[in-house]
Amino acid sequence: MERQLLAALKHDGARLLEQLLNDPARWQSKPELGPGEEHAGYRSKAVLVTLGWMELRRAYLYNPSRGEGRCPQDSAWGFVDSYSPEVLRLACRAAALAGSYEAASQDLLTHAGLEIDARQVQRLVSQVAPVMNRWRQSQGPLPQTKAGEVMCIGTDGTGAPMRRRYLRGRKGKKGGRARTREVKVGTVFTHPKPTEPDQRPERGYGSTSYLAAIVSADEFGPLLRNEALRRGMGSAKTVVFLGDGAVWVWKLARLNFPGAVCILDYYHACEHLNLLSAALYGEGSALAKRRYRLWKKWLLKDKVADIITQAKEALPQEAGTRKLAKVQIGYLERNRSKMLYRTFRTAGYFIGSGVVEAGCKVVVGQRLKQSGMLWSRKGAEHLLPIRCALLSGWFEDFWNAYAKSGRALAFAA
Repeated sequence: MERQLLAALKHDGARLLEQLLNDPARWQSKPELGPGEEHAGYRSKAVLVTLGWMELRRAYLYNPSRGEGRCPQDSAWGFVDSYSPEVLRLACRAAALAGSYEAASQDLLTHAGLEIDARQVQRLVSQVAPVMNRWRQSQGPLPQTKAGEVMCIGTDGTGAPMRRRYLRGRKGKKGGRARTREVKVGTVFTHPKPTEPDQRPERGYGSTSYLAAIVSADEFGPLLRNEALRRGMGSAKTVVFLGDGAVWVWKLARLNFPGAVCILDYYHACEHLNLLSAALYGEGSALAKRRYRLWKKWLLKDKVADIITQAKEALPQEAGTRKLAKVQIGYLERNRSKMLYRTFRTAGYFIGSGVVEAGCKVVVGQRLKQSGMLWSRKGAEHLLPIRCALLSGWFEDFWNAYAKSGRALAFAA
């Protein structure tokens, strides 16, 4: 009975809305002509709204010199193809959150009674995603950060499985065949500075925004900087940049966040200490384990220089292990200014990049790295901004702006 009653109510609602939108007394029957256009009667079109399908009769303008025509009311009402703005919103949300487009299609049918084929859901996403990207990039700075808050910025990369033709000319790990394209992921969040000496910082609730793109580090840096500026970086008293030891990460930080306090993720640093102790004293040996435990404590006491000195004194004579040890010592020397963890903790900063690493999993991994998935570059790029919008909390802001604009946001641009 519930289903039948709901279906009847939706049917009647669709008919009422159809009458309203087709009433010439309420809407401009002959819209303003553009250059070279002429009125060419009316065109009918079936449109899917959340209430169901309805038939619309719209004025049609034709440009003989170009051989093109248009129905201005489609864009005025925000229709894309044969779908209303609310249907577009639901389709994008389902596509980004479900495990696949087929699952999104089933979710739309189950939860909203909308029968949209999986392929059509994918096409709608491909049309909406670029518009969402442009809208976000056009937004000005948000309200300024609160007094005493620290802004933290982080970036990392994770692989998205791609079809072979989108991997041509790319090298995989250890010289093998590439199977993924790297997705750059960035996070921006704030936290109040701790007031007690031993108090750990806590990320502000709902303060994290995400950014993800399949671009080079040189292209991603300005995008991440713009997102930080939108979040109020210009008014932040302290900016902290968190990352692992990848060269591209610190180059990005140096070029785009020159005044930030750069901190190497503590757990990545410990991984390199483990490799160093294994190279110096033998993998799995009791001495290697003791040194590793000691050096971890030294890191938290700003004694990275002491670790480097002790490691150099213990360099083995055997060429292979000596070379491995020197690689790890070089890593510590390059990043020693970013490994002053006691100083950073005393100042009330995070010393781990867990937020951006979790971002790689929730933004990319949970949707693009399901079993058996292989993506085109465009297909992956279309889902990323929608997932970022949902996880960052600006998804509804976009659709509210779309509704208030009274017209489609340049889908043809």
